[in-house]
Amino acid sequence: MITLIKNKPILYFLLVLLLAVFLRFYGINWDGGCCMHPDERAIVMFSLPINFPANFADFFSPSSSLNPHFFNYGNFPLYLLKGVGSILSNVDPLYLSYQKINLVGRAISATADIGTLILIFLLAKKLFNQTIGLLSSFFYSVSVFPIQVSHFYAVDTLLTFFIILTLYQLTRFYENTSIKNALLTGVFFGFSLATKISAVHLVIPALLTITLDFILIFIKQPNKPHIWFPHVPRFLKQLIFNGVIIAISTIVTFVILQPYTIIDFQEFLRQTQQMSQVTYDAFAFPFTLQYVDKIPYLYELKNIFLWGQGPILAAFSFFGLMYISYFLIYSRPGGRQKHKTFNSSKINIKWKQKLILVVFSLTYFFVVGKFAVGFMRYMLPLYPLLCLFGGVFAYSYFIKPVLSLKNRIIKFLVFFLFIILILIWPFSFLSIYTKPNTRIQASDWINANIPKGKTLAVEHWDDSLPLSGQGNYKMEVLPLYDPDNPQKWTNINGQIATTDYIILASNRLYVPLQKLSDCIKLPPGKCYPITAKYYKDLFSGELGFEKVAEFTSFPTIPFTNIEINDQSADESFTVYDHPKIMIFKKQ
Repeated sequence: MITLIKNKPILYFLLVLLLAVFLRFYGINWDGGCCMHPDERAIVMFSLPINFPANFADFFSPSSSLNPHFFNYGNFPLYLLKGVGSILSNVDPLYLSYQKINLVGRAISATADIGTLILIFLLAKKLFNQTIGLLSSFFYSVSVFPIQVSHFYAVDTLLTFFIILTLYQLTRFYENTSIKNALLTGVFFGFSLATKISAVHLVIPALLTITLDFILIFIKQPNKPHIWFPHVPRFLKQLIFNGVIIAISTIVTFVILQPYTIIDFQEFLRQTQQMSQVTYDAFAFPFTLQYVDKIPYLYELKNIFLWGQGPILAAFSFFGLMYISYFLIYSRPGGRQKHKTFNSSKINIKWKQKLILVVFSLTYFFVVGKFAVGFMRYMLPLYPLLCLFGGVFAYSYFIKPVLSLKNRIIKFLVFFLFIILILIWPFSFLSIYTKPNTRIQASDWINANIPKGKTLAVEHWDDSLPLSGQGNYKMEVLPLYDPDNPQKWTNINGQIATTDYIILASNRLYVPLQKLSDCIKLPPGKCYPITAKYYKDLFSGELGFEKVAEFTSFPTIPFTNIEINDQSADESFTVYDHPKIMIFKKQ
C-alpha cells in the first residue's frame, strides 16, 4: 500500500479501473433475467445448442452440432459464451441455461470493455505520456455508451477490444517489423473478424503501417523519382513479406475461430448479404425504418455528443481529433514546425504511429457514417480513440495550465469541479439501473390492474407485455409494419374492435411510422399515411382509447429530481434498458 501511495500514477490508474468496473457491473441484471436485448437473445439461443460433434466426419458437415448456423455476427462470441458458461456451470448449472447464461455474456462484455480501457491507457502512455494515458482511460471509463453496451452481450465490446488491440499491435509492429509482431498483428486481426466481419476496416491501417515510410517519401518528392525509386524494391519486399505473414495469420486465426464460414459457406454468404443491406437501404428491415432520411455523419456526431459521451467529454474528444490532425500536418517529419506535444527523441516513429490511429478513425467514421442505418453501436470502436484524442486536448489546454497554478486551493477546486462535471452524465445514466426496468414495472401494473380475460393488443416486432402472465389474457398482435392497404386495416380494425387495452412497449414503431407518411417522396409501398393517422388518433383519444398508464426511466442528475429526456436519442439507446411504455384503455 505504501508503494502505491508513493507511486501516484499507479494509484490513480487503479482508481480509474475501479470506477470503470463499478460503472460496468452495477445493475448488470437490469432486466431481472428476462433477456430483453434482442441481439443478446439471439446469441444466447444460438449458443446453447452448440456442442462438440460426435466424430471427426461430423465436424466437417454443415449440419454439425458445432455449427451455430448464425452468421449475423462472428462465431467466436458464441463459442466464447458457451465455453465460459460451461465452466461456470460447475458452480451453478443455471449458468449454462437460458435463465442465466446471458449474465455470463454480460460479464464477458464488461470485462472486454475494461480490457479496452487498459489498452487505451497503454496506447496513450506509449505515444504521448502517462498523464494523457490516465486522462484517456478516465474519459473512457465514464463514457456513457460503452457503459451501456457493457450491460449487454451483443459482441460490440468484444469487437472494440480486438480492434484496439490490433491497432496497439500495429504501433508495436511499426517499431519492430519482426515476424513475431507480424504474426500477432494477424492473430488479433483474425479475432476481430471472427467477432464481427465489419472489422475488415482494419485492412487500411494495416496496409498503412507497412507502406507508410515509402508513401511519405513519395509524397515529399513526387516529381523526383530518382529520390524515391531506389526505395521501391525494399518496400515491395517488406510489403510482400510482412503482408503475407499478416494475411496468413489473419486467415488461419479466422478459420480456426469460425470454421463454418468455409464448411457452411452458402449459409454464411446468404446471411452476410442479407445483413449487408443495411449499409445502403434503410427499408431493408422493419426495425431500420427509423433511419429513413438519416443525415450521414451528422446523425452519428449528434448521438455521440448528446448521449454517447455527453457534451463536455464529446467536446474534448472532437477538438482533440482536430487538434491532433492539425499538428500531424503541422509537425510532420521534415516540416519546418514542430509542436511540443509531439516533440520527442523519436518524433518520426511516434508521428507515424499517431497517424495510423487518426487515419483509422477518420476512415472508419467516413465509411460507417455513410451507412443508411446508424445504430449507435456501429460507432463504438471509435469511442476509445476519441477518448484518447480528448485526453491529449484536455492535457494540453486544461490540465497543464491548471497544474501551473501556484495556489493549491484554487488548483484543487478547479480539478474537483472538472471531475464533478465529467461524472454528472455517467451517474445520471446509471440511475436507470437503480430501479426496475420499465417493462417489468409495466408488467407488474398490468397483472395487478387489468382483469384476467381482457384482450390486450401489442405490436409486432416489439416485446409483448406483460412479460409473464400472458396466458391470463387474450393477446392480439397488430401488424403495423405491414404496408398500408385496405386488407391490413380491415384486419387491424377488426382486432381493435375486440381489444380492451392497447400496449406500446417502446417507441420502436410509432416514431418512424408517423414520419413515413409522404407517399409522394417515399418509394411505393414504403409509406404509412393511415398508420400515422392511427397513432395520431390513439394519442389524441379520437380512436376511443385513453392513456391510463405510462412508465419511463429517464437519466436523472444525481442528488436532484432533474430528468434528462433522451427520447430524441437513437432508438437503440433507449429501447433495450429504459423504453417509454404507454398503456391505453378502451373508453
